[in-house]
Amino acid sequence: MDLVTFGEGLIRLSPAPPATDAHSAHLAAYVAGSELNVAVAAAHLAVSTRWISRLPDTGLGHFLDATARAHGVDTRIEWAQEGRVGVYFLTEGSAPRQSGVVYDRAGSAFSLLAEDSLEWPSLLRGARWFHMSGITPALSESAAAMSADALGHAKEAGLTVSYDVNYRGKLWDAKRAREVQEPLMRHVDVLIVSRDDARIVFGVSDASAESVARALAERFGIGAVVVTDRDAADGTSAAVVADGVASSAPLYAVDVVERVGTGDAFTAGLIVSRIQNQSWADAVRLAAASAALKLTMRGDFFTGRRSDIDNLVQRHSAKAGR
Repeated sequence: MDLVTFGEGLIRLSPAPPATDAHSAHLAAYVAGSELNVAVAAAHLAVSTRWISRLPDTGLGHFLDATARAHGVDTRIEWAQEGRVGVYFLTEGSAPRQSGVVYDRAGSAFSLLAEDSLEWPSLLRGARWFHMSGITPALSESAAAMSADALGHAKEAGLTVSYDVNYRGKLWDAKRAREVQEPLMRHVDVLIVSRDDARIVFGVSDASAESVARALAERFGIGAVVVTDRDAADGTSAAVVADGVASSAPLYAVDVVERVGTGDAFTAGLIVSRIQNQSWADAVRLAAASAALKLTMRGDFFTGRRSDIDNLVQRHSAKAGR
């Protein structure tokens, strides 16, 4: 595998389109999970991917596994006799109405994962890149311990390790998120974080995404830090500082269908670009274009093609050059 991800798979329920009200009589169901989203997106972008997780040995658990495989992802599942598939409920907002999220994932099979139950050397053998997000250690004490174990094994095996902070205040508070995640940073080669999460979790707030990235790179000794900012006033959507050199990505104008999974599409675009030996400047632009295209897709998965991303980047560059 080029890319290995590790995290929980779950089901998302939302009012079936075109309804947006929480009292809708019909709910649409989508397979979800941050690290699974990244794996699926990377697979659609022609990178071989593996998703490692734990699911209940039930019809719904096998449905999640089959869905991941249908999108070209190689799955490595620990099948559990206890626990269940986690669920989250989302009502998608549009300005000025905010989105609403309710999690129902306590006692999920993944959250009951034992610290020493996975054979990391064999699961990572032959891979080039390992990715996980801050959602995974937030799920339980055992998941936090396994996250540290996974990152340590990936680093020891020589993989490039990326980590998306992906803070979820409904899963843990900022103090706990910082206590658990700061020690993990020693394993990380590429840190991905939004400006809001950098402020909330790490207490880093500065004038620009670039300055936040530099501050985090210096604090943790990480070679590449990517900071996203969808509300930036200067027309940039993200900045990366890699080996001291900064690059940025523009905001791409699209008609928004749904915002879910946008950050995961960004992460997948970044990882795929780097696996394919593109520069950091190109990688962050392609990542931003991946995120923009995901805004036009319903569901948690990015299912576009690399040509779609390249076309968006080229059209934007041509327009900016006029």
